[in-house]
Amino acid sequence: MFELLHFDFVQNALLASVLISIACGVVGTLVVVNRMVFISGGIAHASYGGIGLAVYLGIPPLAGASVFALFVSVLIGILTFRNRHRVDTVIGALWAAGMSFGIILLDISSGYHADLMSYLFGSILTIPRSDLWGMLFLDISVLLFTAVFYRQILALSFDPEFATVRGVKVALLQFLMLGLTALTVVLTMRLVGLILVIALLTIPVSVCEELANSLGKVMAYSFLGSMFTIISGLLVSYIYNLTSGASIILVASSLYFIFATTRLLRRRIRSSRPLPLPEA
Repeated sequence: MFELLHFDFVQNALLASVLISIACGVVGTLVVVNRMVFISGGIAHASYGGIGLAVYLGIPPLAGASVFALFVSVLIGILTFRNRHRVDTVIGALWAAGMSFGIILLDISSGYHADLMSYLFGSILTIPRSDLWGMLFLDISVLLFTAVFYRQILALSFDPEFATVRGVKVALLQFLMLGLTALTVVLTMRLVGLILVIALLTIPVSVCEELANSLGKVMAYSFLGSMFTIISGLLVSYIYNLTSGASIILVASSLYFIFATTRLLRRRIRSSRPLPLPEA
């Protein structure tokens, strides 16, 4: 198995696993804590419109998806910031419109585009070196954002009203988080695909947030959990000759259900213990 490390595509896959785990650990924590999972799903599926537009215009699909995802994230922020009760409707409409737009553009584009399936189902073993530079840039941006605005993020995540009273620029912070989420979603698509990208962002965080007592520790544990999940999924896909993206998410889902079951059993055991009798 170790002889595989001599191949460039395997080295790229392992580097991508580490780099994207950093972004998933930090941004995934922000997504879960700030209840932005559905928003992230809307951005992910709507970004398929950017892939179709990129193919139609003859530009790199990743660039088109990134720009389109940023546009959609800003649009979601504008339409929902003052109208929280409409967020589900807005995201659902953009979700459907983005995917439909992308499919139609692909239909009218000339040529055969087999490689686009990697954006739907993931293809970590075909990631080029150029995408690794994009992931590195994203990691630097995410870490700088978190370091500079950590206290504001902490206040916003747990008490938005308190953050507003303390003078935190809530709107600006939310737009920045949406932008980073959009870029993370686009780059993560190359690993597990558009359909499963939200699972990789949220499942490791859902497990790790029970093990940490601070936002920073949740981010750190989620990074380690994401990296373990991706590498384990790659091993499973290699051993059993399975699709890498689906294998990664299957490993993540299995860990989540094992952890959730263990936690439920512990709670039942604790609740079934008899209370101590008071001393006479």
